[in-house]
Amino acid sequence: MGTLILLSLLAGADGRANAAAAHPLAAPGITTLTNDRVRYREAPEHFAVLRRGGVTAVVVDNSAIDNDVLPGHRAGYNGMASLTHVRSDKNLFVPAYAGLNLEHIHDGTLAVTREKYEPRTAPMQLRLIDEHTVELYQPPTPNWKLESCGRYRLLEDGVIEYTFECIPRADVFEQGWIGLFWASYIHQPRDGAIHFIGRRTDGEGPGDWLRAESPQHGVDSTHPPSRRLRPIDIHPEFPLTLVNHRSPFVSTEPWYYGVSNGMAYVLMFRPQDAIWFVQSPSGGGRGNPAWDFQWFIPDYRVGEAYGFVMRAAYLPFESREQIERDTRRHREALDP
Repeated sequence: MGTLILLSLLAGADGRANAAAAHPLAAPGITTLTNDRVRYREAPEHFAVLRRGGVTAVVVDNSAIDNDVLPGHRAGYNGMASLTHVRSDKNLFVPAYAGLNLEHIHDGTLAVTREKYEPRTAPMQLRLIDEHTVELYQPPTPNWKLESCGRYRLLEDGVIEYTFECIPRADVFEQGWIGLFWASYIHQPRDGAIHFIGRRTDGEGPGDWLRAESPQHGVDSTHPPSRRLRPIDIHPEFPLTLVNHRSPFVSTEPWYYGVSNGMAYVLMFRPQDAIWFVQSPSGGGRGNPAWDFQWFIPDYRVGEAYGFVMRAAYLPFESREQIERDTRRHREALDP
């Protein structure tokens, strides 16, 4: 028997999708993967610099880069290689790594061992949409045959809106669901904890603010949402320990933040996407925690498009109340 973890039940009381209805995680149809009306050009280099609202974000494909913009950036780490603010010119992320980095594709079985980090190694294309918007397109990957596109859009106030869409091109996910994982490697914060509103798994009610810190990599590492859940199997020797080592807590609101060098990194999600928060005290090396998240697509169908939308804010930190106030309109936009 495999170890049981819990996957959010999104497809009805019996866990089966209603063929007559749209999948609850259907793609919004925003990226070049699903919307052929969107025009783009391929980036001339392996990175693009976005500036707006006092924030500078450097988005990269999974190529190695070593120049004045990104010295010593390693191959494989895609997404935002650098995130800075007019109030802090220090890169939030470990310079060799990245944030909002698509890291894993899996189905809970040992098939993942063929290539644990397939998004790092499969070819990617950096697409320029406009002055403030770029996409990372990845053709169907060698093992999982998952085609995907992630859009990074810098909003007027410097908040990053990230839209991810994907299409499974083959029926290779053995357990009927798709697991995806994103990592943000934080560079030497004084405090590696994350903060979110939640409660103990066996509790009730709306919850309260929690400070969560994993004692070591792969221990108390993931915090699922509190919505209705169903058990699924994860192989007992599954090697991605951040995926299935649940903490005693669930989140009751779909957002969390961490603080680094006087700045808050706030990850905000749509409630319907049922995102799991994930953390490691040393994912980016000693003293470099990973503030991550994962997403599950149940009852997928080959050729259909799935997606989610989230926002990431990087802003000066004064207090929890200030973070709540300064991100409220973005959280409300994700939950209209």
